[in-house]
Amino acid sequence: MQEHRLLDSEHSKELFSYYGLAVYYSQALEQQLVNLLVLMKLTQGKISPEEELTNLYYKKLSSSLGQLVHEIQHNFDFSEEESMLLNNIWKKRNYIVHDYFKERILETFTLEGRSQMIEELIEFKDQAQKLEHKLLYYTQILINQLELDEEMDQEAYEEDRAGDITR
Repeated sequence: MQEHRLLDSEHSKELFSYYGLAVYYSQALEQQLVNLLVLMKLTQGKISPEEELTNLYYKKLSSSLGQLVHEIQHNFDFSEEESMLLNNIWKKRNYIVHDYFKERILETFTLEGRSQMIEELIEFKDQAQKLEHKLLYYTQILINQLELDEEMDQEAYEEDRAGDITR
């Protein structure tokens, strides 16, 4: 009975909340990797029809984080620091999702153990959030590039039409 009250304590709830935030930001990072990969292919002209775009998007969503990390590193020019951070987050994310409580269960029963776990989860969350924001920045650059390309295509189309009218 004592065990259940301990896990229901405010400090335990705080630990579980930070665990949830760590997982949330790792999923947000995963989503940004998908967005970036799809936009890269779109800006490179490797996909065009809407159906192809949708299929690629859902295919990438079903990829594991490891697959996304490998693909993005082969197709995007990250700085060495960004690549190291991405690999580090990927490994930590796998540990947090698959093994964290299995290996750290005894620490959840002490105030000191929970406090240390909370600090680690906050650090991971902050790193994942920082990288997710960086990927969002790169994604926005690609979106702006697509909008600019679209504007240029529209202008060229209008010029062609204007030329046809005057002939």
